[in-house]
Amino acid sequence: MPDKPVILMPEDIQRIMGKDAQRNNILAARMVAEVVKTTLGPKGMDKMLVSPTNEIIVTNDGVTILDKMQIEHPAAKMMVEVAKTQESEVGDGTTTAVMLAGKLLENAEKLLDRKIHPTVITKGYRLAAEKSQEILNDIAIRIAPDNDEVLKQIAMTAMTGKGAEDAKENFAEIIVRAIKQIKDGNKIDIDDVKIEKSKGEGIKDTELISGIILAKERISQDMPYKIDGARIALIDFPVELRNPGIDTKVSISSPEQLQSFLYEEEKVIKEMVDKIKLSGANALFCQKGIDDVAQYLFAKAGIYACRRVARSDMEKIAKASGAKIVSNLSELTPFELGASKTVEEVKHGNDEFTYIRGCQNPRAVTILVRGGTEHVIDEIERAIRDGLGDVICSLKFGMVVPGGGAVEIELAKRLREFSQGLSGREQLAVEEFASALEFIPSTLAENAGIDPIDVLTELKSRHDAGDKNAGLNLFTNKVEDTIAAKIIEPLKIKTQAINSASEVATMILRIDDVIASDIKKSGMRNVGINGMQGID
Repeated sequence: MPDKPVILMPEDIQRIMGKDAQRNNILAARMVAEVVKTTLGPKGMDKMLVSPTNEIIVTNDGVTILDKMQIEHPAAKMMVEVAKTQESEVGDGTTTAVMLAGKLLENAEKLLDRKIHPTVITKGYRLAAEKSQEILNDIAIRIAPDNDEVLKQIAMTAMTGKGAEDAKENFAEIIVRAIKQIKDGNKIDIDDVKIEKSKGEGIKDTELISGIILAKERISQDMPYKIDGARIALIDFPVELRNPGIDTKVSISSPEQLQSFLYEEEKVIKEMVDKIKLSGANALFCQKGIDDVAQYLFAKAGIYACRRVARSDMEKIAKASGAKIVSNLSELTPFELGASKTVEEVKHGNDEFTYIRGCQNPRAVTILVRGGTEHVIDEIERAIRDGLGDVICSLKFGMVVPGGGAVEIELAKRLREFSQGLSGREQLAVEEFASALEFIPSTLAENAGIDPIDVLTELKSRHDAGDKNAGLNLFTNKVEDTIAAKIIEPLKIKTQAINSASEVATMILRIDDVIASDIKKSGMRNVGINGMQGID
């Protein structure tokens, strides 16, 4: 009797093994890097992303592009995670991290073709990544936290190439002032900078408010539209009758009883309003609802009130004005109130905003982004967030490096010197790691329409001569001292990008067997990156 075949998995399982699995994963990762490659640098191009519902996003922000694309391939998804990690840790450098990971895998493929085992390559990459961190710390320049000029230069470098060039000096000034305002010792939380957007006027009209702007209007037109010398109360309970937690039935048998019932309701609400008035508050921000009767009473008392304010906004108002969020009406006293010079309703086009201005020592501020269209405003917001992230990183770690590809060329040079001391095949992997780093300045030049070979040759000769700050200044299209040219980046961007890129590259290289349970969903049938349509 012949042996029966052993069936391990169902028929809809697809399995790719050995070299095929490696090549498939490497190709997918390289395709992700290719998607964002043209967006790198100040002369990088933008992508237009169109969703199935015709929602349009125009951006050159790497993480935004990859996040909005519905990528299916599992290895490609790992590359997207690199961008997301870079964004959450630093806020900038996402394109660099993804491109570096893609190039590391591309160079690893050359070594695989030369019959070098993946574990040897991954060991070499790990050695190179560790050595890179040492070299970076050696190259890095310490900055003084009170050096506003350098911080502005860092912010401008971060925003370059994101449509903010015309007003980058103004934005840099706003970013540095905002961060200095929210800085509490060594603690800086980017969430304390609220970004509010408003269509109208131009991007140069973007401003910093020493307080909070809410996309809310006063709940009654009878309320004053402006309060001077505001005393702010923050409550997270409704100023209305609460529904009982259990099913309740009230039987009323006469008109007098109904009238009494309604009177008691109004009496309860009036007592709540009287307690708020007694605290001395003339501006009220409520996280829940406010009853119609209460609205009338607040308007009569000259109190400015907003309802259904988001919890995150309540916390920002508390940090800005010094108010405490009160959960129980009996706890509302003058000591729980915050203060600001004014609370005012301002109209921009068809949108109403509440401005809380002139807080004495605000620990939360607002940047109001203005612009002609929604797409422009969204891209300016992304640029400002990148600038905020870079400046916060620089203040937290106090170290910066030269930009314009200078740090990558210096790293590549020193890694090649380091590789000469290695005896095994890991030496080849370290050399390929160094080559991958050179891909960054090469792409910067290519995206600016300059010959990348000429640029790399000149950069290498300058660095060999000891000019470790020599990088590509794309405003002059020349190789210059980038520190003198004020092209500066936080050290953390480079350390995080190299860590993330090398880790994901080694993980993908170690995969030699892919078992996909649902072929259609896994994207393993062919290497595809589906989703929103990208247009350069």
